[in-house]
Amino acid sequence: MTVPRVTVAPGYSVSRVVKGGWQLAGGHGTVDRARALADMAAFVDAGVTSFDCADIYTGVESLIGDFLATRSAGEVQVHTKCVPDLDRLATLGPDEIERIVARSRERLGVETIDLVQFHWWDYAHGDWMAALEHLAALRARGWVRHLGITNFDTHSLARMLDAGHRVVSHQVQYSLLDRRPAATMAPLAASRGVGLLCYGALAGGFLGERWFGQPEPSEPLENRSLVKYRLIIEEIGGWSRFQALLALVREIGRAHGVGIGAVAVAWVLAQPGVSAVIAGARDRSHLADTVAGANLQLSDAARRALDAFLAETPVPPGDVYELERDRDGRHGRIMRYGLNATG
Repeated sequence: MTVPRVTVAPGYSVSRVVKGGWQLAGGHGTVDRARALADMAAFVDAGVTSFDCADIYTGVESLIGDFLATRSAGEVQVHTKCVPDLDRLATLGPDEIERIVARSRERLGVETIDLVQFHWWDYAHGDWMAALEHLAALRARGWVRHLGITNFDTHSLARMLDAGHRVVSHQVQYSLLDRRPAATMAPLAASRGVGLLCYGALAGGFLGERWFGQPEPSEPLENRSLVKYRLIIEEIGGWSRFQALLALVREIGRAHGVGIGAVAVAWVLAQPGVSAVIAGARDRSHLADTVAGANLQLSDAARRALDAFLAETPVPPGDVYELERDRDGRHGRIMRYGLNATG
């Protein structure tokens, strides 16, 4: 069993499961370099040939660069990000955008980055459209093959597309717990040829066997992913509602011969407009279940059961990333806004 592929731009395809790099940035425990490189090889061997990282994920671009040096050219697709620090937005110019992308190229050891995904912390600070134009200029110079975005709202994506920008993908949070993209973002992206690359499908591990039947965890949680997605669980009705969802997904998984994670991945991949799921993984321990999810076709009965449950389950309010943009709110307060200088 291998992982299907999807075309996100003319002549450019990615695996429908993308290996995420956030959990290798140090916030989820000590990273063993040799083991991390071996795990990357295991993912590629399983058909997960597309990797996601970011300029602000400490050490991850360099780690992937070391891995790329051992592989054939073009065998692995690497997606990184351009995330200028919040306090730089007001005065951000082309020189700083160039510096960020040049640093990513150097760390990755490539002349051309397959996909650079652009993020902007606060629409009220600086000129994000001008910054996107600077990135487009670097694409024209051959530094970047394709441009994507991450965590923009629907209105802003429509603005950039209407302005003629070639944006091939949008990285958003999307899962059984967080269905915000379904309201307006997914229809717009599907209608304009922008593929959704979805992180959070496994909710940092919450959507897995480990948490089924368990009591609500107490503070402090063991890593930043659990902190982040615990807040999403509270938005959908709390721990009891979450446990009811896990029970249903577990039952569906048993009927299909797979685990909870595989059902969670398959559900996201089946949503309109979704090109791929980004599976954040420290190691290969859940690789088989993830690959199974990429190949799983949920039965009609399973889809109906999930639809009925989700129809009675609250959706986190607002557009994509709207809760997280409120720096005074509990979702925004956990973000780190100044990692580019040290990433």
